[in-house]
Amino acid sequence: MNTIFCKHLRTKKMFTGATPAEAFADKHGEHTTPCHFWCNLTQTVVGVDDQQVHKNFCQPGRSCFEE
Repeated sequence: MNTIFCKHLRTKKMFTGATPAEAFADKHGEHTTPCHFWCNLTQTVVGVDDQQVHKNFCQPGRSCFEE
């Protein structure tokens, strides 16, 4: 997994013993549930820059991104 995510990006899967690759992996299949993301700084689904929080958005180039 080569994608770099913001260090403040969170998902519930991170608290289940999953590796980072597993927590942020795209899941496919019949019994797949969507993953909920939030910013650890704002504790909401909106980041510090008032933009949506998601693994596809919280990457380098975003004004509030931190590696």
